[in-house]
Amino acid sequence: MAALASIHPNLLQFTPKLKPSQRKLQPKRITTKLSIQAVSASAQASFTDQYVLQLADSLEDSVPSSLPLQNLRDNSSETLLSTQWPSRKDESFRFTDTSFIKNSDVKPISHPPKSPTVSDISTDAQVKSLGFADGFLLDSSFDSSNLPDGVYIGSLLKLPSEGILKRVSELLGDLEGVDLFWSINGLGAPDLMVVYVPEGCKVEHPIYLKYIAVEGGEEGSKTMPLSNPRVFVLVEKGGEVGIVEEFAGKQENGSYWTNSVLEVVIGEGGKVRHSYVQNQSLNAAHIKWTSVRQESTSSYELVEVSTGGKLSRHNVHVQQLGPDTETKLTTFHLCVGDQTQDLHSRIVLDHPRAYCQQLHKCIVAHSSGQAVFDGNVKVNRYAQQTDAGQLTRSLLLEPRATVNVKPNLQIIADDVKCSHGAAISDLEDSQLFYFQARGIDLETARKALVFSFGAEVIDRLPHSFLQKQVKDNVKELLGSITKDS
Repeated sequence: MAALASIHPNLLQFTPKLKPSQRKLQPKRITTKLSIQAVSASAQASFTDQYVLQLADSLEDSVPSSLPLQNLRDNSSETLLSTQWPSRKDESFRFTDTSFIKNSDVKPISHPPKSPTVSDISTDAQVKSLGFADGFLLDSSFDSSNLPDGVYIGSLLKLPSEGILKRVSELLGDLEGVDLFWSINGLGAPDLMVVYVPEGCKVEHPIYLKYIAVEGGEEGSKTMPLSNPRVFVLVEKGGEVGIVEEFAGKQENGSYWTNSVLEVVIGEGGKVRHSYVQNQSLNAAHIKWTSVRQESTSSYELVEVSTGGKLSRHNVHVQQLGPDTETKLTTFHLCVGDQTQDLHSRIVLDHPRAYCQQLHKCIVAHSSGQAVFDGNVKVNRYAQQTDAGQLTRSLLLEPRATVNVKPNLQIIADDVKCSHGAAISDLEDSQLFYFQARGIDLETARKALVFSFGAEVIDRLPHSFLQKQVKDNVKELLGSITKDS
């Protein structure tokens, strides 16, 4: 079977050492509204993307005033004024067409839904669940009982400690190399949810964050409501916590845009296990940023399953701040319709003895479907004795299905063990023959092989109830595909 695929050649580059950002957010006296509207005439004349300016203006009108978030909003508004909407001419969006969003009637959501139901948020009884509806945090959906002493989960505005508030404010939004969508979230986030784990504390049960898109345009409508949920996780020295994020839409075929940001800061010896499940409407846009900063001997593990969205893009940025860190990224993307599933990851290693492993798998089961993987692991000069591996595997089930992959290792250190690889194919005849030789018909054999391809990642989700939920969804999506034998 013919399949379209483009693989970027492996890169080995020598570039100057990147130092972690030392920038601190400084308070400003002007408001976000003034920072946009008080732009000089000459600055506006030089600003060529009026669409971004209009979007920024509507975003600032949609959010309530919030002093703790004002620095973030001011910095985001300044960035937006000098940023254009991404196009296919931009290297990082070369294979990702975002005109689907730009050509829609984007309307930032200015208030939470009137009556999100408890069933929209409820989940397994063993986990602590907290809900977002259209980007707004629903405190009433969270049971804070039986949490360890010192653990805080809730709105930034309700933080009980001035010390924690100051620490979060200093770290919030401190990331280089971000794009337009990060800044849109910074300007449009109505609130900030904080997960704080004190030194030496281990949270036994995972924190379950469920994001529900309630508002949405009807199928075929140009209307696209925009939500900007934002979460900040701070784990102090020796702390441990599990975070589960699930994104879903209340309207099966609704048109909406979820633009989410998760920031994670892990102290020395801390551990964060992050599960991310995305099952949005196939008419929705889903763009997500995950930023992780790891101090020495800390551990971060991500397991992602993404099946929804007409356009879905996940930007993952991991920054090593000390030696002996461990990072594992495992993702599975599935396209069963006219979808784009995009993963852009960047891991920057600046210290010795890092362990980093990344596995990316995708299935494109539609002739108009597309998957994109751009994975960059940068091993800088002082990251000696690093062990880094990267593997991407893609399964194309239709003749015109497309995948664009660019595994990328940039190595400056000379004492490392690094490897990467890429494989793209349809199911092989020998695999199917193995089943047929044992009396299993061709259709059943194909279904079993396709499902098991993604099950390798799904089985790494840390909770049985979540594994079952995701497997049932993947089976249902794969079952809807009509495949000629």
